[in-house]
Amino acid sequence: MTQAFEVNFDGLIGPTHNYGGMSEGNIASAINEGDVSKPREAALQGLEKMRFLLRSGLKQGFLPPLKRPSYGLLRACGFHGSPEQLVAAAIEHEPRIARAAFSASSMWAANAATVSPSADTSDGRLHLTVANLSTMLHRSQEGPETYRLLRSVFADEQAFRVHEPLPMHPDFSDEGAANHVRLAVNHGAQGVELLVYGREISEDQSDRKFPARQTGLASRRIAASHGLSDDRTVFARQSKQAINAGAFHNDVVCVGTLDTLFTHELAFEQRDEVYAALRQASTGLFDLNIVEVTEAEVPIGDAITSYLFNSQLLKLPGEDRLVLLAPMETRETETTRRYCEKLASSNGPIGRVEFIDVRQSMRNGGGPACLRLRVVMSEQELKAVNQAYLLTEEKIDKLSEWLEGNYRDQLAVNDLADPILLEELEKAQEELSQLIISWS
Repeated sequence: MTQAFEVNFDGLIGPTHNYGGMSEGNIASAINEGDVSKPREAALQGLEKMRFLLRSGLKQGFLPPLKRPSYGLLRACGFHGSPEQLVAAAIEHEPRIARAAFSASSMWAANAATVSPSADTSDGRLHLTVANLSTMLHRSQEGPETYRLLRSVFADEQAFRVHEPLPMHPDFSDEGAANHVRLAVNHGAQGVELLVYGREISEDQSDRKFPARQTGLASRRIAASHGLSDDRTVFARQSKQAINAGAFHNDVVCVGTLDTLFTHELAFEQRDEVYAALRQASTGLFDLNIVEVTEAEVPIGDAITSYLFNSQLLKLPGEDRLVLLAPMETRETETTRRYCEKLASSNGPIGRVEFIDVRQSMRNGGGPACLRLRVVMSEQELKAVNQAYLLTEEKIDKLSEWLEGNYRDQLAVNDLADPILLEELEKAQEELSQLIISWS
């Protein structure tokens, strides 16, 4: 059996990290709209999470922030002139478009793509389909840039297949790995892929408080593009109750790895049928563990605000059971703290909970799981990947030095109009590009 590793490619939080409140249905983003953000602190928190996982014995990568502001978006929206003129005009006439152009949302790498490891695909290559993120303006601009980035990271076409985003149409709305779970007895074995969607096409959503972002059509076409086995693929519908409570992606109410699915009881419509389909798909491969949190134990509102499930479920070297890497907010919410204590004292597949500080990301609606794109890779694929994007302690130190010298301590939404900020961003982008080139 091929040895393989789960490599987390974390999104490096960019210098335009701000609380623009762009994401409908994301409660944290809405509550903190207009607050002053701390880009330097945010990026350092993200790097420390990467360092923690690297020191824990895991393989760790990173994805650089996309270049912001997006002058291409501003020009496409009818603004003209120099960069300074583009930004000034957008802020004056269409501030929402201006905020979208500055958005640092590519930090949430779980939305970058859907990933199927080579053990699951018909051609034996690792497949990645870049998400179109068509539901939200600020994220819809990311697809082409993310495609170019992932083609650079996974450039070896004999080992990798990077697919362009699905058509930019509501029927194909796709939010990437945030609606995908892969289960297997070990990372190198054939697995079961769970693709979760919120709606079918042309479906009435008038009874929805928030939009259902992923379509069933998108999930099915991704599975087909990746050459996944029908017998080992499960499509599940996210519950309307979860979406209306603010679970804008399935990873807000469900996470899984290896043979374990950790989920809230309200995550799926027709929950029992989903569990049965997963057990059927895993027959002959592994015995599925389902760790279900009931509404009585943790109300779904608490699960969403604490991001209990938007945690990383990890198999750390030397540990018999899984570790849940959860945000500090999970420990500070009474119901989820009690549940984590119960979880750690049980004899189940999850042995302990670690808490990590990613508060700046959390305040914009993204927990530890949002910040990473999981890529299961064989040893050969690890050698084939662009080594510049695989981290070492030394590289993390260099990235820390870079951001210390280029990120603002604070950033208010009104600061986006500052012409000096554009000069700072250009300098930061150029220095990071040179750093990555030096590692290639």
